[in-house]
Amino acid sequence: MLPRAKLEAVQRRYVELENLLCSQAVLTNAQQLSKLNRERSELEPVVTAFARLTDIEKRIDDDRQALSDPELAELAREELPELEDQLERLQAEVQVLLLPKDPNESRNTVVEIRQGEGGEEAALFAADLFRTLSRYAERRRWAIEVLSLSEAAAGGYKEVIFLVSGPDVYARLRYEGGVHRVQRVPATEAQGRIHTSTATVAVLPEADEVDVHIDDKDLEISIAASGGPGGQGVNTTNSAVQIRHIPTGIIVKCQDERSQLKNKARAMKVLRSRLLEIEQRKAEEALTAERRGMVGTAERAQKVRTYNYPQNRVTDHRIGLTLHKLDSVMGGDLDELIDALRAHRQAELLKGEGPEAS
Repeated sequence: MLPRAKLEAVQRRYVELENLLCSQAVLTNAQQLSKLNRERSELEPVVTAFARLTDIEKRIDDDRQALSDPELAELAREELPELEDQLERLQAEVQVLLLPKDPNESRNTVVEIRQGEGGEEAALFAADLFRTLSRYAERRRWAIEVLSLSEAAAGGYKEVIFLVSGPDVYARLRYEGGVHRVQRVPATEAQGRIHTSTATVAVLPEADEVDVHIDDKDLEISIAASGGPGGQGVNTTNSAVQIRHIPTGIIVKCQDERSQLKNKARAMKVLRSRLLEIEQRKAEEALTAERRGMVGTAERAQKVRTYNYPQNRVTDHRIGLTLHKLDSVMGGDLDELIDALRAHRQAELLKGEGPEAS
């Protein structure tokens, strides 16, 4: 049974937001405008689905009344089954839309990829994952900004940190957090033996300044020469910025820009997101074990996925899904995996057994 009162309340709030967004007081307040626009965007899918639902219910009611009309009965009998199917699908859709929302879902996202076990091959795999997520972002018309990059001596990346901006970024990328494992024959392997390597992915919702208060006295900032490949202009200036957050010991270093100010701004962006993650983890750990879902926790120590190159296979261990199209997945075709993970999470929420956030 759908909660009609809740749906009607959402509809009223949506109309209220539409009026507020036209008011001069809101239009001249950038922060308030952004906040109300975000709320409106979150409510819009529910309002749209509810309107479609109401329309179909009215058409079904009209058809049922028409069954007693000799001239309209045949047409109504033909139309009713299709309308009833549409109504059932819409009711399920609305139930999912009404699930509690994670306030982070509409945020831009900071993604950190680091080489794990496996030496040079792990660094190459970290670079492969970066390319995969970059291609996925391109497919969804998201923007990517590299915040920090540390290249490995033999190629690949020791670490790459980047910001992904666009609609529903965190809602989809959150499922990429964890340990990713690759099984393949390295190019340098003369005997053709399969090696197993790993890379870790951390997915952090971008923190606004109002989300995390950072006191200047808690920061230790140092400037040094950037350490990029030899001969590049980045090496000729003391532009690398390292920030240490004294209370937590977190250290962030950015060196990709020639400007100290730009590197400091990027480092602060990463630091804020890491501090926000710490606060959210504290809140999450306060939940009972059975309320912490397997999907969506973004535990860094969790092995989430295996990429087997000889078999062209990718397996997501959280839901036991195996796809035999690894080449397509590495090319950025992640929607089937992510959609399955989201559907699993929503099913758990509807049963009342999963975590609170969708």
